[in-house]
Amino acid sequence: MTDNFVEELRWRGLLHNIMPGTEEQLQKESTSAYIGFDPTADSLHIGSLVQIVLLMHLQKAGHKPIALVGGATGMIGDPSGKSNERNLLDEQTLDKNIKGVKKTLERFLDFSSDADNAAEMVNNYDWMKNLSFLEFARDIGKHITVNYMMAKDSVKNRISSESKEGMSFTEFTYQLVQGYDFLHLYTHYNCKLQIGGSDQWGNITTGTELIRRKVQGKAYALTSPLVTKADGTKFGKTEGGNIWLDPKRTSPYKFYQYWLNASDEDAENYIKIFTFLDKNTIDGLIEEHNKAPHMRLLQKRIGEEVTVMTHGREAWENAVRASSILFGKSTAEDLKSIDEQTFLDIFEGVPQADLSRADLKNGIDIVDALNEKSGFLKSNGEARRALKENSISINKEKVKEDFALSENDLIANQFILMQRGKRNYFLLKVS
Repeated sequence: MTDNFVEELRWRGLLHNIMPGTEEQLQKESTSAYIGFDPTADSLHIGSLVQIVLLMHLQKAGHKPIALVGGATGMIGDPSGKSNERNLLDEQTLDKNIKGVKKTLERFLDFSSDADNAAEMVNNYDWMKNLSFLEFARDIGKHITVNYMMAKDSVKNRISSESKEGMSFTEFTYQLVQGYDFLHLYTHYNCKLQIGGSDQWGNITTGTELIRRKVQGKAYALTSPLVTKADGTKFGKTEGGNIWLDPKRTSPYKFYQYWLNASDEDAENYIKIFTFLDKNTIDGLIEEHNKAPHMRLLQKRIGEEVTVMTHGREAWENAVRASSILFGKSTAEDLKSIDEQTFLDIFEGVPQADLSRADLKNGIDIVDALNEKSGFLKSNGEARRALKENSISINKEKVKEDFALSENDLIANQFILMQRGKRNYFLLKVS
């Protein structure tokens, strides 16, 4: 093997639990390993990024990654670490979501090359759909005792919780269904390792036990810690919801901003977990960052590495340019160089007023624009005083009292940005 996969995870803080013999197996030969992804949406969010990074490390080390989407298990629900049973999905929704997940994963993993360790994607619905309950009970269920299943923390926690609803039979059987996935992949894909988050340890080891009892095989398990934030809030969430890996759901600008806003403590973890920079480079960056934390060197480097990895270098460059619009020096040309969605993301929550395109064709006096047409300033007198003070900008460029708005000032053919001072913004939306 080209790299020691387990050692790489260890120093990056990506190793939580590992079954004895796993490291030796990985060093002995190129090994197929799988991670399961829930098709609960048509994109993955950054909560899945740790698992994606694990598969990327696996592939870089010469092993074969298998991404399993739970088309069948998505119809059941997983109790691991959750207090409620999740929503069950219909086939049409699942199919749409699975295609979206594949599209996301293709940006990170090599599925298309002729290499022996090219990634594969499988859907457990393909081998579950024709399996009858009686067959499953006879061929699989008899190999794992109820006592064994009850001993799992995910089951014990749900049963002993204060919830009056308890745990459904559907949820209880989840670990057996997931175990059957591992057995199927072991038998048909020579897959010897399952990887997951630490909350999946019980489900994964049920799979290794099923393989041992059913086919007398030897399979392995490895889990990574769940990523947490230093302030106790949930990783990957903002007030606006999930941070998605699909640019249609979360723009590259917002994606970049998420990493840029990380705390110093979190940034020290994130740069190890989410980038592929080597240890010496990371140690040097942390040392440099600590000398001048206000420069946010770590956050900027993480933002660059992860945004480029997810959306490409051009998207990162646009996100950096967009960030400087609010917090640095920028021009009308800078504003006009960004797309409409990024522009709206930057100025989300800024007060707006509608403006007629017909009025704009004839030109609008700046005093009228600041007061009567927008209500940005309270009176013509206030508008004139602000213009004399040289505190009014249109699209980030200072204007005088003789200025008139025209169609040439439009950003994305729809917006004009007015500004008083450094932080007081107003948007004119032209229709």
